[in-house]
Amino acid sequence: MKDHSAEDVSRVRAVAGSLPDPSAPLPVGDDKRAAVRSMFDTIAPRYDLVNRIMTFGLDVRWRRRAVRELDLPAGATVLDLACGTGDFCEDLGRAGLAPIGVDLSFGMLAAAPTAAPLVQADITRLPAPSQAVDGITCGFALRNLVDLDAFFAEAARVLRPGGRLAVLEVAAPERTILRVGHGVYFNRVVPLVGGLLSNRDAYRYLPRSVDYLPDTTDLLTRLAAPGFQQVQRSLLGGGAAQLLTATRSRP
Repeated sequence: MKDHSAEDVSRVRAVAGSLPDPSAPLPVGDDKRAAVRSMFDTIAPRYDLVNRIMTFGLDVRWRRRAVRELDLPAGATVLDLACGTGDFCEDLGRAGLAPIGVDLSFGMLAAAPTAAPLVQADITRLPAPSQAVDGITCGFALRNLVDLDAFFAEAARVLRPGGRLAVLEVAAPERTILRVGHGVYFNRVVPLVGGLLSNRDAYRYLPRSVDYLPDTTDLLTRLAAPGFQQVQRSLLGGGAAQLLTATRSRP
């Protein structure tokens, strides 16, 4: 586990003061970037606990499925973008891969127990050379990005030809009865549990942030645009989550 100084903790507290207002319209542009960073700095200490409880531990299974779908050889270098506290990095390491975590939130990185290298950066502007990595993972962060197309373009840029991408994101079940139950849980229960265990405003905002996501056809089209092929979407957890996979096109 990394050792963080009192100065590090003070820095987190200093920026964790402008959470998204759940009663206001969803923020956009630089306001969204600042609000998302502040929110994750704030909820970092109990982020993993809340995730395990709210997903009934299924998030662990979903990440492991994503790692398998990468289908990369041992030792392959994988960027975990929006890595949070490093759960994906741990799963990648256990699979024999070489993960590097990147996140905008210093609070999340400071709370990460992973031994993987961690970098604080905007994942739409990666500090990495072109064609530098074999794989990319990203867990439940698409709706928090200011520019989704810039993210897909950066992912395509840093992946070598033939490299693999695996992205997890929330979804809504296709069957009506499941979709209604999921809506009640996601919009009512999640804010309640999140408020009891962490920060109420943050977990009122997170369900609303799904509105940032484009529809499925548009999402897959935008993923393919910068040079991805074999783009596939799989629903997980009865449709509560989705896994997007793709391969970087070869010349």
